[in-house]
Amino acid sequence: MRYRLIIFDWDGTLMDSADRIVDCMQRAGMDIGWPALSREAVLDIIGLGLPEAIARLCPGIDAERAEHLRKRYADHFVAAEREGPALPFFEGVQEGIARLRAAPDVRLAVATGKSRRGLDRIFAERDCGHWFADSRTADLTRSKPDPLMLVELLETLDVSLEEAVMIGDSVYDMGMAQALGMDRVAVTWGVHNAKQLGDFSPVQVVNNFHDLMGWLESSVCPQTGVEMDE
Repeated sequence: MRYRLIIFDWDGTLMDSADRIVDCMQRAGMDIGWPALSREAVLDIIGLGLPEAIARLCPGIDAERAEHLRKRYADHFVAAEREGPALPFFEGVQEGIARLRAAPDVRLAVATGKSRRGLDRIFAERDCGHWFADSRTADLTRSKPDPLMLVELLETLDVSLEEAVMIGDSVYDMGMAQALGMDRVAVTWGVHNAKQLGDFSPVQVVNNFHDLMGWLESSVCPQTGVEMDE
């Protein structure tokens, strides 16, 4: 396999959470009396850190109302996690991750717009934190599309830029990796479409997790041109 480090976005890439995010953000907007937030507008900000998402979603919002919106969104999301059904992984994710974890000299990581508290809750709920060698969240570094979280993962895991790939469903994932010069794979089952993602010159565009696994497992080492899993 070509890459020693495979970095995944979370929402919209591994976990099918868009509907819940939209619902909770729309409810939060109603709570603070903000004009109705469309589904399309909320989908477009998934992947950003929450403060950055709110600033983009609600132009001109003052700091006090933005903080109120943030708190109400978090309250709604935590309540939905507690009372609603567990959010599903996309088809093929669990099986694919298991295959990647079994591959020699390959580590997995997460780079997400979620908060550390939110990601850790999901890790605990789904018993999946051990899948990943490390993770970065937007509240403890910089939000996408700033590449700092990728820089930190490379440094912490001692992997070179050429040995890593970012996999995500949003233009923020693609922009973050492009800014660093990291290989990036766009997945089309999340929030942004193939045309939007293609503007960031991904090395591959895939339509389901099975195809992603096929591409990762057949990719070749750039130095030798030899398939790494032969």
